Amino acid sequence: MRFRHPDGTTVHLAYCTNVHPAETLDGVLAQLRDHCEAVRRRLGRDRLGIGLWLAADAAQALVTDPSALRRLRTELDHRGLEVVTLNGFPYEGFGAEQVKYRVYRPDWGDLVRLEHTTALAHVLAALLPGDVTEGSISTLPLFWRTADDDGRRAQTAHAALRTLGRRLDALAELTGRSIRVGLEPEPGCTVETTGDAIAPLTAIGHDRIGICVDTCHLATSFEDPHTALDAIGRARIPVVKSQLSAALHAEHPHLPDVRAALAAFDEPRFLHQTRAATTAGLRGTDDLGEALRGGALPDGTPWRAHFHVPLHAAPAAPLTSTLHVLKAALAHLVGGPHPLTRHLEVETYTWQALPPELRPHTSARLADGIAAELTLARDLLTDLGLKELP
Repeated sequence: MRFRHPDGTTVHLAYCTNVHPAETLDGVLAQLRDHCEAVRRRLGRDRLGIGLWLAADAAQALVTDPSALRRLRTELDHRGLEVVTLNGFPYEGFGAEQVKYRVYRPDWGDLVRLEHTTALAHVLAALLPGDVTEGSISTLPLFWRTADDDGRRAQTAHAALRTLGRRLDALAELTGRSIRVGLEPEPGCTVETTGDAIAPLTAIGHDRIGICVDTCHLATSFEDPHTALDAIGRARIPVVKSQLSAALHAEHPHLPDVRAALAAFDEPRFLHQTRAATTAGLRGTDDLGEALRGGALPDGTPWRAHFHVPLHAAPAAPLTSTLHVLKAALAHLVGGPHPLTRHLEVETYTWQALPPELRPHTSARLADGIAAELTLARDLLTDLGLKELP
């Protein structure tokens, strides 16, 4: 979906396809047929933006086989879909029964990550619509916090990102398409907050390497959107894209009914980092179950968990979502005289990890839910003065 900002800039809104697990090109093509086109039809749109997730095998097939790339581009056009952004965070296995810490491997201390992201950039340059010259890719924020070895892994990661920047420059010169990559701060990683991103991105010092602001992660870390985004602006770090998502919020985690409600979201597939804001700073656990076992977090202050809940459907009381953080961040990002980013992506990948009674049990129900999320995002953008384009 495209919107015209009051300053004349085109802002793109997509939804991320990592909600539809696929490891191969055939799987990606099936996603377009079985899910993405259905969402487009529900929205009554001739054209719908999607943020593709391409697992390692699918990306390799596309970058090494021109006919495969043409096949994907043809299928996108046929189904009324367009791609200006990729989710390059998960490398493979995102549809596995248990993902947890595996999503952080390989990290930027492993040259495999550099080669994979380079491949994604080449694929995206070929998939961009004919009237679009800029694409974006989100990626993991260097590595999980325990992966560093006396700073050597950080040095390797920074060097790899500088190399990536040079490769992106060369790609732009070759194709006329500018692809930018954004580190996506996430709780538990070495770059956990937007503030943590400033030093490494300043050290890397390349204008095609910036930040991806995920509003669920922002909220989980109890960051104030305006303070965080102002700091990024002062540091002159580009906001490559923003992922529109909401975290799980518990105002009174000491109450038995609140803990029971939270326990329903403690599931085995994804990691749900949980944070509590205290006067001494953030306290956290790697997963929701660890927080609930007692003693790990203070329960006299609100908790937030890294669980991407549907934007349009906050959990039932006594829980809620951090949709208000998303709204505040979005107003800062695109509600001013000029947009700070032009790529927005709804990223609720946890539909099938919701408590059983909240899960969509058919592809039709999933399409209904994704369409409802995009409708909410569209309304937020038009309320900020952007005009929806055909």
